[in-house]
Amino acid sequence: MSTLSPTRIPAIMPVHRSSPVEPAVPDSYVFSEQVGHLLRKAYQRHLAIFQQNVGDSQLTAVQFVTLCALRDHGASSLTELVKATAVDQATIRGIVERLKARELITLVPDPQDKRKVVVDLSESGAALVQQTVPCAAQITELTLSNLNPAERVAVLFLLRKMIDDPQD
Repeated sequence: MSTLSPTRIPAIMPVHRSSPVEPAVPDSYVFSEQVGHLLRKAYQRHLAIFQQNVGDSQLTAVQFVTLCALRDHGASSLTELVKATAVDQATIRGIVERLKARELITLVPDPQDKRKVVVDLSESGAALVQQTVPCAAQITELTLSNLNPAERVAVLFLLRKMIDDPQD
């Protein structure tokens, strides 16, 4: 058994506490290789394909999504449309105004709360959705055209995984 002499105190090693793993930061940040930039470029490509192939030059992708949400969920409040479409409140108001001006939707006061408005498809809105769905399927096909079948499944799986809230 060894004893320590009072004049020689061993060096105390620092305590390493576990900390969250920090992502490695490359020496040079290349914005064009970052996920946000690549997602934005892919979305811009999709929007260009949408506008070229939708068949109605006045219909935007987000307006079509709004019409589809009404078809799928029925008459909805603006809050319900925000939730269904993932479009913010201010933007959905503008979309509703434009769709109303084209008579693709109807607006009526909520029977339970007259301060709220209920949005629904008009007959012409329902007809436009039905007419546009085949174009939309082709738009999806064109957007994914650079991918093989396995890559298509993978990218859709990964996009869904990215948007899932880990808190849920």
